[in-house]
Amino acid sequence: MSAWRKLGASAHYLIVAALALLMAFPFYWMVTSALKTNDEIFRFPPTLWPHDPMWSNFRDAWTAAPFARYMGNSIFVAAAIVAIQVVNSGMMAYALTHMKFRLKGAFTLLILIGYMIPATAVYLPGYIILGKLHLLNTYGGLILSNCVSIFSIFLVRQSFLQVSHEMVEAGQIDGASHVRILWTVLIPLTRASFAVLALITFIEQYNNYFWPMLITKDPNLQLVSAGLRSFFVEGGAYGLKWPLIMAASAFTIAPLLVIFVLTQKTIIQSVNLSAGASKG
Repeated sequence: MSAWRKLGASAHYLIVAALALLMAFPFYWMVTSALKTNDEIFRFPPTLWPHDPMWSNFRDAWTAAPFARYMGNSIFVAAAIVAIQVVNSGMMAYALTHMKFRLKGAFTLLILIGYMIPATAVYLPGYIILGKLHLLNTYGGLILSNCVSIFSIFLVRQSFLQVSHEMVEAGQIDGASHVRILWTVLIPLTRASFAVLALITFIEQYNNYFWPMLITKDPNLQLVSAGLRSFFVEGGAYGLKWPLIMAASAFTIAPLLVIFVLTQKTIIQSVNLSAGASKG
């Protein structure tokens, strides 16, 4: 029986390893293509590693366009949006789950209905509002227009619902304010949700393309996605400099890979801790 169990475990690990390699292969192909010549990329049968790696392609791609500015803009805007969303989503979710006020059910229903509205449906009114507030073509417009997310509120609300209301009442009996209960009781118990929320929001905003392109025209405000498109189309690389395009794509996703590597352990540990707290 133990032999079959070991065989099943080995097969499980082999399948997981095969799936991991399958998912990692596009990233490997992107990096190796950045080291090839244009002709070598389209050679058949394809080569898994370039015969003469051209590491200078990364330098050439970096200097061909202001990617430092593009990445700096994306990191700054995404980080600011994450910080604001964590705060307002936590406060909104706390009010919806552990506070009593009139029309609470109707307000919750309104938020759930808002979750079903496509984001593109609010582009026009959002653009008009930003125009009246003189926030078009500014960092403020990029950040404030994304500082509230129905998905974030819903995610944190579902996490707060798993926390016993008796713990909140105990804090109120001890004289703790709502803000103190939120930051010292609920958030530590549900930090897994906030870690996932921060990761998803950062990736979404870092890769955001259409909305930033719509409300900004200044090249100095372009985010990574718009900068890559400009390099691909306007920088003379269209159909001619695929190694540089692959190199630019590789180093622009590097911050996302670093964040994932640094946060995956925290997310797993937080899930285990929050699950144990919920059971307790």
